[in-house]
Amino acid sequence: MKQYLLPNKGKFYKACLHVHSRVSDGNREPEEIKEEYMAHGYSIVAFSDHDVMVPHNDLTDENFLALTAVEAQVNSCKDDDFDYVETIHFNVFSRDPEKTFFACFDAGYVWMSRTPEYVTDEHRKKSYTRHWGIEHFNEMFELCNKDDCLVMLNHPVWSQMRYNDYIDMKGLWGVECYNNECYKFGFEDTMTPVDDLLRKGERVIPTATDDAHRAWGSFGGWMMIKSEALRYQDVFDAMKRGDLYASTGPEIKELWIENGKVHVETSPCVKIALSTERRAIFKSNARDGETITWGEYDINDYIARSRQGFGMDKNYFRITVTDEWGRKAYSRAYFLDELEK
Repeated sequence: MKQYLLPNKGKFYKACLHVHSRVSDGNREPEEIKEEYMAHGYSIVAFSDHDVMVPHNDLTDENFLALTAVEAQVNSCKDDDFDYVETIHFNVFSRDPEKTFFACFDAGYVWMSRTPEYVTDEHRKKSYTRHWGIEHFNEMFELCNKDDCLVMLNHPVWSQMRYNDYIDMKGLWGVECYNNECYKFGFEDTMTPVDDLLRKGERVIPTATDDAHRAWGSFGGWMMIKSEALRYQDVFDAMKRGDLYASTGPEIKELWIENGKVHVETSPCVKIALSTERRAIFKSNARDGETITWGEYDINDYIARSRQGFGMDKNYFRITVTDEWGRKAYSRAYFLDELEK
């Protein structure tokens, strides 16, 4: 029986999950961001200004959805020379579009010129003091998850995170594998932190974003979210389920498994790879000067070996599509135990 890994029902909506407006340190008003992103084929934008969660539901209409989000940070110390300070940044996406207070809000991090006007006395009373260290990071992620939010680790390369900084993180929904503005500054994120966490059993989703503070940082990395409709709860639930993929160019049009064979249909590309938690990999390469648009991979032997090895809850595969310009699309990881369910 054909089992769809990306749903065969619904519609793909192009989404930017990380952008900044004049609410914090961006140079565009939210209305400008909506107009510019819609002109480039986007239907969804998460407005993730720094450290204050500000809904923009007035921008939502039948063709556009504004997701309520925030980018929070934790620094290892207070130092005037921020270039040398250890830091982590993460996005929090709210299931409640009206939310204005997120679980680990810290008034001490609200410092930009316009952000204080969004902080009420009630916010200050509930302020949560953030601390540096893995146990504190995980506590914050857990608080956000309990508050019905999704948490995404942002730009680990720009943050100069080492393996030991992130490998024990728990409760993350996603990790940026591509951040367009950081890429343009020379900080190129990779899939390495994603795979490191997946091998630890953390079912994180690779995400491609812009982190755009100004127009030149826009339209480089996006998510394609398969949702029943362009409604807030439908889109949020699709994100939570992982009915999506990340891209900087190529499309993953269909993805399913049948009788132990994984089938992929894509836009024209030069390479499709199915990789696993081990060195087992299956791939299709186009001939020089040509492109391909599909791949089929028999993973029955891989599944049989997994049953005899680490266990179906530890083994996964994911898809990477590369086009002729080197742009990539990444599926999420599909663990074998969820396929058996």
